[in-house]
Amino acid sequence: MEEHIEAVQRMQDYIAEHLDEEITPAALSRVSLFSPWHSYRLFKLFTGLTPSDYIRRMRLSESAIRLKNDDCRVIDAAYELGFGSVDGYQRAFRREFGCNPGEYARQPVPINLFIPYGVKFKELRKEEIDMENLQSIFIQAVHKPARKVIIRRGISAEDYFPYCEEVGCDVWGLLTSMDSLCGEPVCMWLPEKYKKPGTSTYVQGVEVDENYSGEIPDGFDIISLPEVEYLMFQGEPFREEDYCEAIQAVQHAIERYEPGVTGLMWDKENPRIQLEPRGERGYIELLAVKKK
Repeated sequence: MEEHIEAVQRMQDYIAEHLDEEITPAALSRVSLFSPWHSYRLFKLFTGLTPSDYIRRMRLSESAIRLKNDDCRVIDAAYELGFGSVDGYQRAFRREFGCNPGEYARQPVPINLFIPYGVKFKELRKEEIDMENLQSIFIQAVHKPARKVIIRRGISAEDYFPYCEEVGCDVWGLLTSMDSLCGEPVCMWLPEKYKKPGTSTYVQGVEVDENYSGEIPDGFDIISLPEVEYLMFQGEPFREEDYCEAIQAVQHAIERYEPGVTGLMWDKENPRIQLEPRGERGYIELLAVKKK
């Protein structure tokens, strides 16, 4: 089983690195170290998509990012990402996102970007992790202005995995397509005053200006948060397969930290914030503080 997972992960990595190039079954077979037929079968088994569907969705999402952020023309997005014609690209884009790429380039709206998850990481949810070799944790004061947050609530989740089971992992793709004050989506643990009856403590969303009056996607809600100070806890860069250890190292440091030595105390009236775990920057959480 582990050998098969690693083979599919190698194919996923290859696709990500060669998205602007032709990707053939033979090339995927070479990196997987299995026959083309067996590579196809394994890929579909572990990702739920055929390689061609997976590549198409990745390319469409990458094209949407370029149209939104890089002042890219529709014709360039189509041909740079391997679509045979502009008409074919436009039809595929509309089927995937429900809008025309030209319209999206002129006026971007929230769309469900395809966010691929490495199959090997699905096997890394560990119950017990050895904390003997503790990491260095960087702590920094961060000021958050008054703002609103567009959030998707769950049902009863208090952490990431139950949240994904309740609302699905596709929420992150939609959030990634939206502009955020901090430059990326956020995950939050909400204090009671921001929760609604029968909804989760853990939510995902994007921070927007306090005067925001734009579109709120279906199924989402919006809350207003005050100006507040945070302490940001950031761990060391980590290998992606070690993300569980990286998270627990930071959370262990938070549990041991005493803000009172600097004249502060935890502000439990404001959400605790989690950023997407990225190996190149380390795991990050932010906790609100106030003067004692």
